[in-house]
Amino acid sequence: MLCRLGGRWLQPLPVVRLGARGPQFAPAPPGGGKCTALPAWAVASVSAVGAGGWYKDLASSAPVQGVEELLLGAHSATGLPWWGSILLTTVALRGAVTLPLAAYQHYILAKVENLQPEIKNIARHLNQEVAVRANQLGWSKRVARLTYLKNMRRHVSELYVRDNCHPFKATVLVWIQLPMWIFMSVALRNFSTGATHSEGFSVREQLATGGALWFPDLTALDSTWILPVSLGVINLLIVEIFALQKIRMSRFQAYATHFVRAVSVLMIPIAATVPSSIVLYWLCSSFMGLSQNLLLRSPRFRRLCRIPLTRGESDTPYKDLFAAFYAKFISRK
Repeated sequence: MLCRLGGRWLQPLPVVRLGARGPQFAPAPPGGGKCTALPAWAVASVSAVGAGGWYKDLASSAPVQGVEELLLGAHSATGLPWWGSILLTTVALRGAVTLPLAAYQHYILAKVENLQPEIKNIARHLNQEVAVRANQLGWSKRVARLTYLKNMRRHVSELYVRDNCHPFKATVLVWIQLPMWIFMSVALRNFSTGATHSEGFSVREQLATGGALWFPDLTALDSTWILPVSLGVINLLIVEIFALQKIRMSRFQAYATHFVRAVSVLMIPIAATVPSSIVLYWLCSSFMGLSQNLLLRSPRFRRLCRIPLTRGESDTPYKDLFAAFYAKFISRK
């Protein structure tokens, strides 16, 4: 029996030989159009990088210029005011880029979740075999533990390769979404400070009259704080939806959730110090993120995206989410 298990689960432990911050925003240059009031800290921070600093390199980089061309093309093709062009471009990018990546992320995580019973079974058998082998060969607890961990990592890695679902693949969304967010923000900053021109006209002048409702000037700050506060509320909703999905969170997950909550609150005063065009983009992006999060909870949409059915998936996700939200924030005494 031991020989059979040894061939399947356990490999001997090899002999160990012992030997001897985000983009800053500067004011527009004088002349032409309405002057944008930016805080002193933003002006000082941009000046500090110098004429050939990293921020100038980022602001004039090819990805940022590509985003600027995309925004100008959308504005020219649709004929919408600038607030509509920013909203439309954000929705298109989130729908065409981040939604498929988010579905792929859920696909990988679902396959990893479905492997957990098999992983637990391997861990149980491997633990028993290591205990027997350690008793026969007189291994110390440290050697037995290292042997268990080494073989367990090997078996789990083989399962990930077999099902093509290494958890690192689930992080591809972050590596695409974060740079896109930065490039869009910097491109809108260039527009809002007059650094970009289109067909002889300053885009900044167009943005100054391209707003709506309480923010008619997209180059100015939102003095009402409606956009910044709305941004913070939506980001907090995204965090709480994630937290409500977790029945039992590990200590690391709990700390990470508290950290993201703090960042969501901190984004409110930060958003109040940048041009409204940028805050409008941040708000639209966060709203699309919230919508995608809710959409990817739908069983029908998950099957459409070929996301595997998991044991923890609910047939009534929205009803369960509302019940959990009500129990946590409304009905608790």
